[in-house]
Amino acid sequence: MERLPLSKKTIVKKRGNNTMTLNLIDLDECVIRALDLFAKKQPPTISSPYKKPLVLGSGNAAVTGRIIFNNTPAVFADESTFEATYASAKDVDGCILISASGGKHAPLLAKRIKELGLPVTLFTNNPQAPARTIADTTLVFPKNPEPYTYNTSTYLGMILGKTREDPTSISQELARIKPTLPDFSAYNAFVILVPDKFDAVRELFLTKFDELFGPVINGRVFTEDQVKHAKTVVPSDKELFIGLGVENTLWGTHRYNTQLPKNAGPGTAMAIGYYIIGHIQKSHPPYFKDNIEAYTQKISRVFGETITPIVD
Repeated sequence: MERLPLSKKTIVKKRGNNTMTLNLIDLDECVIRALDLFAKKQPPTISSPYKKPLVLGSGNAAVTGRIIFNNTPAVFADESTFEATYASAKDVDGCILISASGGKHAPLLAKRIKELGLPVTLFTNNPQAPARTIADTTLVFPKNPEPYTYNTSTYLGMILGKTREDPTSISQELARIKPTLPDFSAYNAFVILVPDKFDAVRELFLTKFDELFGPVINGRVFTEDQVKHAKTVVPSDKELFIGLGVENTLWGTHRYNTQLPKNAGPGTAMAIGYYIIGHIQKSHPPYFKDNIEAYTQKISRVFGETITPIVD
């Protein structure tokens, strides 16, 4: 049975402990669908309307902002640090607020930024984003329906809007990598090593391990220099080291290396890393699919809005 394109949810079976398994796509399939979308519908080109913006977002939105506006005069913050960051920064002339949904924290952040006297430009994937009514300008990016938290087409589209990396070429890389992937079911711990220049992308991978596996599978991600600092003191025969654009011949007993294309940008690194994590996901029990229904019910109460396992 084909997994749903996620316009609605389907309960496929009942499991123990009052959990339900949803018939959702895995993360690797989500990457493929996102690249197919962008091959047909290019994301809008990103440029900053401000000379020195405060780039603001929550979670992976904040990381996406750092990727997009790397090597610019921008200052970066999240929902916990933006007030202190703005107070200590000089010559900030506007705010770029990044939020896939434009909901949850985004309206509160937009309102507060306006109170501080800054114009707000919203980057979102939701044409009806609640924060859009507060922002001065809004740039809407295309996306696919996806499981809650995957945020693959959302933030990948924004990154490609800046880097203009070719989604078709990235898809070809995924096809090249697929037959080389090891049996991930043999491991319960993973370390992904990335080139130093992709330190921000590294954070995206860490978040995906948290979201998909929680405490059940240990996922760590380091740059090729970070791993040199006491990250491998305690070994495990069930740990796999994955070199993504890093030829690892030293760390760990079990290793899998795959090269990145020459001149690969952050969008390519993100897509390939998510694709590999998706194959780890499908090689293990459906921890995410068993628990996302209950989680979205709980987080809906936290934010005071309806959040579903599938984001249209």
